Amino acid sequence: MGEKNVREYTDDEKFDIIMMNPPFGGSELETIKNNFPAELRSSETADLFMAVIMYRLKENGRVGVILPDGFLFGEGVKTRLKQKLVDEFNLHTIIRLPHSVFAPYTGIHTNILFFDKTKKTEETWFYRLDMPDGYKNFSKTKPMKSEHFNPVRDWWENREEILEGKFYKSKSFTPSELAELNYNLDQCGFPKEEEEILNPFELIQNYQAERATLNHKIDNVLADILQLLEDK
Repeated sequence: MGEKNVREYTDDEKFDIIMMNPPFGGSELETIKNNFPAELRSSETADLFMAVIMYRLKENGRVGVILPDGFLFGEGVKTRLKQKLVDEFNLHTIIRLPHSVFAPYTGIHTNILFFDKTKKTEETWFYRLDMPDGYKNFSKTKPMKSEHFNPVRDWWENREEILEGKFYKSKSFTPSELAELNYNLDQCGFPKEEEEILNPFELIQNYQAERATLNHKIDNVLADILQLLEDK
């Protein structure tokens, strides 16, 4: 990534469908950042991957990308990336994934962003995928299965806002509403979820394990993303 200026990609270097889980927590050198527009330069690898995805997507192309919560509420470059997504692409869906989806390799909370290059965003839907009954956490012995994604599949074809108590499980936002929120995409989250607090050593272990193994552990999730993209 970043060996070529992102504004110089040719049509032959662009893609119709992109599925990606950028590495979280990585950092990049100045020589890499210089290949990006000044307003999108970031030291975080995931941010630069998002810029690359946008520049390498063909007209009418579709994307499914897994990103941590930090991207949703992050500011600075992240805000500009999110504004670019809304203004220049069709950011139509964000799925909030339950915690421990990639356990035991990482405890980072993640989301799936779906967007395409067919038109500007008209509305963005958020949907919170709750932990299935009988599960407190996913683990190596009790991993997330394809059928746990069925609530998303059912909702996808019949979208409606869902209010549970005082909190939305599903809700749509217009571009102007997202702009008023300063492109904070941390919507329809997990208000009742008790977040596990790890000590610094455990956090470092999580990041190290994730960077080494995460790409090999999400085949099922990516298969679900591909199916949704093909059905869109």
